[in-house]
Amino acid sequence: MTTLLDVQDLTVRFAMPKKSLFGPRAYLEAVRQVSFQLQAGRALGIVGESGSGKTTTAMAAIRLVDAAGGKVIFDGQDLLQLSDEDMRQRRRDVQLIFQDPYSSLNPRARVADIVREPMDLMEIGTEQERRDRVEELFKLVGLRPDQLNLFPHQFSGGQRQRISIARALTTNPRLLVCDEPVSALDVAIQAQILNLLAKLKAELNLSYLFISHDLGVVRHVCDDVAVMYLGKIVEIGSREALFDSPQHPYTQALLAAAPSLARRKSRGYVRPLKISGDPPSPINPPKGCAFADRCPRAQEPCRHTQPTLEPVAAHKVACHFPGPAE
Repeated sequence: MTTLLDVQDLTVRFAMPKKSLFGPRAYLEAVRQVSFQLQAGRALGIVGESGSGKTTTAMAAIRLVDAAGGKVIFDGQDLLQLSDEDMRQRRRDVQLIFQDPYSSLNPRARVADIVREPMDLMEIGTEQERRDRVEELFKLVGLRPDQLNLFPHQFSGGQRQRISIARALTTNPRLLVCDEPVSALDVAIQAQILNLLAKLKAELNLSYLFISHDLGVVRHVCDDVAVMYLGKIVEIGSREALFDSPQHPYTQALLAAAPSLARRKSRGYVRPLKISGDPPSPINPPKGCAFADRCPRAQEPCRHTQPTLEPVAAHKVACHFPGPAE
């Protein structure tokens, strides 16, 4: 398999207001040296609690959020080192599907103009070719040609997300970043959009960087899964390995708490001990494992030494004491 996206030690921090005029400035460590690879034609899901850094990681990888360090190698080029104009050209290959289909579409524009906009901005094709492409994409995402001249308010939430998907496909991208693309939709409509994304991935050989807090959604769409906690990846591997044999206690707690997952008892899964408390502050992350104070397995090394991602049971885990739930 060919590596399409190779993220190396990606770091994102946000400056916080000073407490006093001459005092030091604190920084919120949103993403802390995150590394992962996305293979061409596959979908990588990034999951975690709110505030874990999953969306910031994806946005920094495509330069919609400034990174403080690291590399993002896309098709042999480091996106973080490209000039603004070179990155603008690269946007043809990397497109984004937003979370909220209600606010991501211009309410004053007809949907044909909304879908055509990326081609207009990048000067792709002639006027007739752009119109033909819009009609083609409307059919591809399950919308009718007679709806082209309508406005966004005349569509349902699911239809609006189909419009967003069509807009993202106009430049023939190789990578789609999907930021919680179904979280604002009803459950029945979610299934339709997920099936559409799976169909498009297979037919167009797309790669997805898929951000979600819903493990059931990730299991349906993604080939590989990365679990984030306080700005770091704590477990990453294939969908089968991670869902059938989670090794990190945080991953086990997420799976046990997911109401949309029907666990298969034949895999030997046992509900882990409950975790309590809140994550530590990203402004002052702990020296050791960030999960140590909430982890039922934590021992002295966990509080002083930060674990690194190491191969365990067919995937990688950042834990001093990995293993199946007891």
